[in-house]
Amino acid sequence: MENLVFSLNATVPIFAMMVLGYLFRKIGLIDEKAASWMNKFVFKIALPVLVFKDLAGQDFAGTWNGKFVLFCFGVTVLSIILSALVSGLVVKDRAKRGEFIQASYRSSAALLGIAFIHNIYGESASGMGPLMILGSVPLYNVCAVTVLMLTAEQDNGKDRKGLVKSTLKGIVTNPIIIGIAVGLLWSLLCIPQPKVFQTIVSNIAGLATPLGLMSMGATFEFKKAIGDIKPALVAAFIKLFALAAIFLPIAVALGFAGEQIVAILVMLGSATTVSCYIMAKSMGHEGTLSSNVIMLTTFGCSFSLTLWLFVLRSLGVI
Repeated sequence: MENLVFSLNATVPIFAMMVLGYLFRKIGLIDEKAASWMNKFVFKIALPVLVFKDLAGQDFAGTWNGKFVLFCFGVTVLSIILSALVSGLVVKDRAKRGEFIQASYRSSAALLGIAFIHNIYGESASGMGPLMILGSVPLYNVCAVTVLMLTAEQDNGKDRKGLVKSTLKGIVTNPIIIGIAVGLLWSLLCIPQPKVFQTIVSNIAGLATPLGLMSMGATFEFKKAIGDIKPALVAAFIKLFALAAIFLPIAVALGFAGEQIVAILVMLGSATTVSCYIMAKSMGHEGTLSSNVIMLTTFGCSFSLTLWLFVLRSLGVI
């Protein structure tokens, strides 16, 4: 019972914020325009600032863990390959195959990762969240745009060369990648942070989790989840259960525990990030399959992550 309460304390507050967003949308406090603005603000401002804050404040000489970062990077690569192999069996439409691959491996690691770790470990968190983000999120974005480019319909009005150029530009100008880069440089160069600067950064970063979770809830629509239900269910199963079942035992065998395991769990088994839909649409894809997987995993991760945390807590790993 103690382990179950521990798991629920970690997941219920996060799920509750999503439910609040959904309820606020239903009663008219958050409309479609407001939800869209919240998503844009979190993606372009609050989340990059949150990542910057967590990275810039770290003493990487003391907290750097190359083995952990390399593990996150390697597992991400294997997850992408596995998703691509399964897509060939489940999805016949070439364009939808790209959406399936992206939605199957790409977690909301930056938003949910930091939220979960801080929710469990509070201010005593030692930086595994940012290190996990460093090992996975840049690769998430690079592989996502590559996969979507290779599977996009050829009649979308963009020549191949122009698409490659815009893809590379999108990677370089990705706000989260910029936040990671600036935060790392700030930490490595030991640039001081005046009190006023720290306060402003903390206030903006503090908006990322509540606004991001509520906007995810506000954009959730049950009716849309019935489209492309078979591939969406398969992708959701991979995202919430299969990857974690395959790679968590390996992580434990390699000696990872505590905050490291929680970070790896979120990387492997959290909800598909909402930016999957935005990126798919912007690169000439329909986006329906992406939105369905996002909805299914957003709803399901509250139960699946509780289950995983309960198992790991019962085994004494966390």
